Formats: sequence, structure tokens, C-alpha cells
Amino acid sequence: MDKRRHGIQAIWALLTNSYLLGFAQGKIYKGKLKNLCVPGLNCYSCPGALGACPIGAMQAVIGSWNFKLTFYVAGFLMFVGALIGRFVCGWFCPFGLIQDLLHKIPFSKKIASFRGDRILRKLKYLILIVFVILLPMFLVDILGQGAPYFCKLICPAGTLEGGIPLVLLNQSLRSALGWLYVWKNVLLLITVVLSIVVYRPFCKYLCPLGAVYSVFNPISVFRYRVDQEKCVKCKACAHVCKMQVDPVKNPNDPECIRCGACKKVCPVKAIR
Repeated sequence: MDKRRHGIQAIWALLTNSYLLGFAQGKIYKGKLKNLCVPGLNCYSCPGALGACPIGAMQAVIGSWNFKLTFYVAGFLMFVGALIGRFVCGWFCPFGLIQDLLHKIPFSKKIASFRGDRILRKLKYLILIVFVILLPMFLVDILGQGAPYFCKLICPAGTLEGGIPLVLLNQSLRSALGWLYVWKNVLLLITVVLSIVVYRPFCKYLCPLGAVYSVFNPISVFRYRVDQEKCVKCKACAHVCKMQVDPVKNPNDPECIRCGACKKVCPVKAIR
């Protein structure tokens, strides 16, 4: 299951970042496709990106007078969430793939959970409300435009996919680097190190896109169902889940990224 999932993740990442000319020229694609959102956290500023990240797009338009764009991004998030929930996190998000691969690096002691883990997972909802919605809506310039505060101050995916490649490819950008770039790279480094030890720390604790889709997990059209008559309560599904979800108790927990590990390990095929 993991090989198939990682294959789909990799293909999707390549398809949505296939503007090779951007890497050659050190510029980002600004064609009509950039007006469309992709479902995963894929940085707008990546030289190869063909579409827009929904979180970046939301920050860009939420404080704007052009409410049509705001409704479009919100509607896109609601449609994808209502259709498949956090399936996006498990199968389509490029930064999710990077974390998955980093966690495969051998380490003496992997950390599955710790005291305060569940409380810390609420942080992504706070980040969504404050940095994606409130700050861009109320801290605006003279034209009424807000800044993408999450992208600017936090997002390690943006640093890896957009910030670092653009700086490496543009001399003018290298000469203008400041404390903010250093701060973003420190956050990226912390995320990379943590991803080796903890499974998907960014998804669990920081990602506002995961926070949006998690709300739809229990009600999405495509979701997990457990046949309680077949289930033998062996707990194999709960033990194999890297997001610490017990599918028997709640098969569509907000933390579930629909990776399929529980379905694969079930000895009586009670999960579908």
C-alpha cells in the first residue's frame, strides 16, 4: 500500500510542478493555470508550480474587495473536503510525501506519541484562524490588501519548494536576504529533523490545510466504514496507524489521512 501511495504522491507532485522552464529561468509560472487551486499544499512560488496552493490563495484574496475570488477558494476547499476529506493529505500533498520519505530514514528511537501530543494538534486550527483568516483580513495595506502571513512567517513547504530554489537561481534575491529568510530556513530544518523522528509533524501540528480538510473527514462522501459484525477487536488497525487513530472507535477521525494502512492490516477485512 505504501509503495502505491508514494507512487501516486510522486506522480501528482510531478504533474503539478511540471513547469520545467521555471527552474531553467529562475522564474515562477504566471499563466492562466495559476488561477486554479490544486488540492494539496503546493507552493505558488515553486518555479515548477502550475497551480495555486489553496491556503496561499485564501490569504491573498480574503481581505480583497474581489469577493468572487474569496468565494471561489472557499468553495474549492469545501468541495474537496466534502468529497474526500484528508485523503488529500495522504495521497496528493507533495509536502506530505517529503515527510513520509524523511520518516523512513533509520533512527534509534522513533516517537509515536508524547504527553501533550493531542493538545498540540489543536495548534493547526489556531494557525488557520489567526494566520490564514484573521491577519490577512484585518492587517491590510492602503489598498485593502492583506499579506499571506502563514506563507511569509511559517510555511516550511513554501521555503523548500519556492524560497530555496528561487534564491539559488536568482543573484538579485540572494543579495536581498534578511532575517526572515533565515527564520524560515530554521523552521524548515526543524521540520525536516522532526520528520525523521515523528511521523508527519507538520501535518499533525501546523498545517492549516489539514485543519480545513479534517473538519470534513466524518462527513465526506468517500470515507472509511467499519463492519462491526466482522470486527474481532484485535486492535491491529490501531497499532499500525501512524496518526494514532483507532478506526474501530472512529474510522473517520479528523487526524486520519486515509493512508490505507488499517485497511491493509485488518485480518477479517472489516474496514472498507
